[in-house]
Formats: sequence, C-alpha cells, structure tokens
Amino acid sequence: MQEEKKNIGNLFDRIAKHYDLLNHLLSFNIDKLWRKKAIKRLTPCDELLDVATGTGDFALEILKQDKAAHITGIDLSKEMLAVGKEKIKKAQEEKRIQLQQEDCASLSLADESFDALTCAFGVRNFAFLDKGLSEMYRVLKPKSKIIILEFSYPKNFLIKAVYNFYFTSVLPLVGKIISKDRQAYSYLPKSVKNFPQREDFLQHLQKAGFRNTGFQSLTFGICTIYYGEKI
Repeated sequence: MQEEKKNIGNLFDRIAKHYDLLNHLLSFNIDKLWRKKAIKRLTPCDELLDVATGTGDFALEILKQDKAAHITGIDLSKEMLAVGKEKIKKAQEEKRIQLQQEDCASLSLADESFDALTCAFGVRNFAFLDKGLSEMYRVLKPKSKIIILEFSYPKNFLIKAVYNFYFTSVLPLVGKIISKDRQAYSYLPKSVKNFPQREDFLQHLQKAGFRNTGFQSLTFGICTIYYGEKI
C-alpha cells in the first residue's frame, strides 16, 4: 500500500478520463449527495483550499452552495487537474477556482492563508497521513474549519458483508471494463480497508492540532464526514 500511495499521482493520471463516470456509476450517484451534505457544514468564507480536488466536482459544488468566494484546488495528478480545468472553464468559473499541482505532504502555500479547507475522497491516499494533516493545519488561519469526506466500512455485519463483496469483486471488474485499468480499482478497496476510520482518524486530526473534532456517518457507514477546527 505504501508503495502504491507514493505513485498515486500516476495511478489517477491513468483513469482521469473515466474517473467522473465511474465515480457516479459505482456509487449509484450517492456521492453527489455525500458532497452536498459535507459542504453544508461549511461557513461561507473568502479563501478555501480544496485538497485532492481531482476533477473539481467538490470545488464546483462549493461554489453552487455559495460557501467560498475563491477556491484553490490542489492535486498530485496532472491529468485529473486537466479534466478539472475543462469542467471549470465550461462552468465559466475560471476566476473563482484556481487549480494547481501540489503534494499535500509538502505544500508550497503560505502559512495561515486559507479560511477553510476541504478534502473529498483523497486523504486516505496520502503516503504520509500525519504530515499531510499537519500541512493542512499550517496553511489554515486560526478559527478555520476543516471538512473531510472519506469512504469507510459499515459496522453492521450484514451490510458490511454485502459492501465488502461489491467493493472487492464487482467494483474492480466494472472499473477494469470501463477504464481498462484493474489495478486502479483494486487499489480502492485496499486503501479504504487500511485507512483509520471514525474515532481512529479523529486521533490523527487531533495530533495535527485540530480541535472540536467529530464525524458523521452517511449511508449505513459507507461514507463519513470528518470535521474539526484550528483554534
């Protein structure tokens, strides 16, 4: 897993053109609802940093909900950013959303330069989780919120069994057929299984310095919203 995470940018480069289609198809479009619920937790702000912005879906939804005046979206994958830039151009939001390639473990961004930070389905891919969270903390202004949306495993035994079958058998097969890349969609369930979830992840947020942390489970625990604040 660690070696795969170190090359995560290349992995997403390979599936960038099919990413949005597969994301919505494999989640039965529920991912759109998850994003909306996470964004509702934000307080309107001026400057927002969207980490692992990918193709820009989260950033565009943030603007739709009028939660930020300007968004800086960062990602390791050049190809994902290229798709995102086209979507932002089509939406005529180039002035309000700026995309750039960054590694969250070593951001080029200045200290205390953002009023809020979001990250949807990306933090589990960090090769160095605590370093990435520390960098997030560093670039936030005091009293700023962090909202993280991430996959998780259900606690209910029956739902977990069905979810696990879908995640480890169906999803990689469909992903391979459409994207022609089985490795990418075999990586997804492994990355979720190996990611610290719920209370365990809150400990990592607190270690980075965040306070007033908590989480909200969505759709039987398949997805989780994590939140915190830089005091």
